[in-house]
Order: sequence, then structure tokens, then C-alpha cells
Amino acid sequence: MPASTPSAPPPRTHEERRAMLATMRTDTLQRIEKAVLSLFSQRDFHEVSLIDVARTAHVSLQTIYKYFGSKEVLVYAMLDVMLGRLAERMLDHLQGIDNVRERLRKTCWVTLDYMDKHPAVILLLFTAVPVSRHNQIGIYESPELMGAFRGVLKDGQARGVLNNTVSSKVLLDVFMGIIGRVILMHVVRGEQRPLVDQFDALFHIVWRAMSDD
Repeated sequence: MPASTPSAPPPRTHEERRAMLATMRTDTLQRIEKAVLSLFSQRDFHEVSLIDVARTAHVSLQTIYKYFGSKEVLVYAMLDVMLGRLAERMLDHLQGIDNVRERLRKTCWVTLDYMDKHPAVILLLFTAVPVSRHNQIGIYESPELMGAFRGVLKDGQARGVLNNTVSSKVLLDVFMGIIGRVILMHVVRGEQRPLVDQFDALFHIVWRAMSDD
């Protein structure tokens, strides 16, 4: 495979990357996504090279450089694509639900169900990307997802349903901290029983942590 990079610089912002990825052939993007999940969920970040990704995805190294430019950006962009699907599904399920508890319940269920079906995504998120770099994943800055979810939390606080002695950002951290840790350790331990089978008990824990009871 050629090792030279194209003269045009790779995209730098989340918006530029998304726009450029939209021009990539669907089957090419799918092969790159599959390669990233497979390689980075089984090996340490520093052990995987862009050449490894290109060979596994059956694309040229030039293509990887053109669309991503670096290994870090490649991982950020692929996680943005993967978590973007979760965000779309979550927003769709929240439509028409006004009850705060039911909105949180639905958000929790959709997240657990997605990660049960895509365990490599959580490994990629927590093992290949330092927490300090999570803001490089575009979906974390999504006003549609994070804005909507924080709106649910603020509304719950205003109604006196959720704990209002802390900010909505802290409540979001509590939710994501509990759910993220549960999902990660479930995958690391190689648990076979789906998390959604334990959903009622898990959501009860989350609700007790966030409610104003």
C-alpha cells in the first residue's frame, strides 16, 4: 500500500469530519468501522497502527490519511459514528414522553440495550480514549442529545422530582457514571447475561441516586 499522504489536509473539526465522511462510500466506512472495533478492542491503543487498520479494512493507507489524518482522530470519528446511532435511537424513543421518571427509564434502557448488542463500543470508548479526550468525540458536544437530556434533568429538578441540590451537569455525571461503569465491567468480566435482563433492578439504583425522595 502507498504510504504517501494526499496534499489536501485532513478535516480538523467535528463538522468537517462528518461532512467528509458523508462522501465516503458506505461499504468503505463500514469496513473501517469494523476494523477499528476489532483492532482497538483487542489490543492496546499504541499497538495498533494506521497500516493495521488499512490492511484489516482492505482500504489504502492514503484513504485513512485523507479522511482522518491520525490514529487519534480515526478513533474519535468512528466513536462519533457509533454513538451517533445510539443518540438517534435515544431521541426517537424520548419523543412524546413527558414524565421525568419514564424519560430517564427509557434513556437507561436504550443505552443498556445498545451496549448489550455492541460491547466492543464501550471497550473502545474507555480503553482507547482517555476521559480527558472524550470531548473530542463529536456526539459529546451534540446539542440535540446532551441538550435534550440535560433539559430532562433540569425539568425534573424544577418539578421537584430530581435532586436539585446539585447542578444538572452533576446529575448527568451521576447517570453516566453509574451506567458507564456497570456496562464497562459487565463487558470486562465477560458476563453472558444481558444487562437488560437486570434492567428493573439497575434502574431502581439509578433512580434512587438521582431522585429527590
